[in-house]
Amino acid sequence: MAQNRRTFLKATSAAGIGSAAALGTEAQAQPRATGLLQPMPKGLTFCTLRGDRGTTLGIRRADGILDVARAEAALKTGAPTTMTALLAGQGDIAALERLAARSDRSITRYLVKPEEAAFGPCVTDPEKIICVGLNYRAHAAEANQRPPEVPILFNKYNSSLNHHNGVINISREHATRFDYEAELCIVMGREARDVSEADALSYVFGYCCGQDFSVRDLQSRTTQWMVGKAGDGWGPLGPWLVTADQVDPDNLKIEGLVNGEVRQSSNTNMLIHNCRKLISYSSMYMTLKPGDVIFTGTPEGVIAGYPRDRQVWLKQGDRLTVRIEKLGEQLVTLV
Repeated sequence: MAQNRRTFLKATSAAGIGSAAALGTEAQAQPRATGLLQPMPKGLTFCTLRGDRGTTLGIRRADGILDVARAEAALKTGAPTTMTALLAGQGDIAALERLAARSDRSITRYLVKPEEAAFGPCVTDPEKIICVGLNYRAHAAEANQRPPEVPILFNKYNSSLNHHNGVINISREHATRFDYEAELCIVMGREARDVSEADALSYVFGYCCGQDFSVRDLQSRTTQWMVGKAGDGWGPLGPWLVTADQVDPDNLKIEGLVNGEVRQSSNTNMLIHNCRKLISYSSMYMTLKPGDVIFTGTPEGVIAGYPRDRQVWLKQGDRLTVRIEKLGEQLVTLV
């Protein structure tokens, strides 16, 4: 591990936001991947809804959120009713698109107002949650690090999943240096191994807001970051999962706010390794599956990057917002 990373950890009394040694080379193999037998949906914005049926599928419309499970129970069109089923290609996706387009009274009765919705994480059962460190140049600079030559990968777990309007319970953590990281997240839609950068985006189902909540004093205990990144509820996703055809992931304004104050403001065109590279590189070493999530990295402005005398760590009652162009806003509260 580079000495300058250790210097940064000591200077900030925070987590290493630095890198491990570079591994691997560019993917050169042509795609050999399998995916959904049905085309991935287009032009739709999804969410999940928590309720007495479990965590079920919702579709955002101009007039509210369509509760697909309730509509399907009555109308029996064959549409998938959970996010997991949708990402697995189960059910009739064309029927789902037809439900989303209907405007008659038989469908509008199943609408939920967004302000009244009990959101779940917009992806509910990913096999893998891959995270990327130091992936904005200004963030690398505030960490006193060189921009990494290849993506720096680490992980979260399903137990890290959280949702819009959720809470992160910091009162039970054996730590004090809590920090925010607003991030664009990729959600895979097709199985991929050794895919080229040129083809990588064709494997994407959609994009969403993510919060890579980080605990710096835990992250900095060793050269491995996991314990400071993978805690319970430390990976909120959503509220919306926007299909890939509606999003240019290389040009999205991204902001992170604390109690309404903008702390991070950048654009995904500042990513060191863009979404194509992240997918291609990851697929060199593991098979990406439908529903897998990639946190693409955070811009500058995290607390750990402040001068030591200006580091005021997050506390109970703080409200964290991730705002990304075309993908909406995600809010979580620390308790």
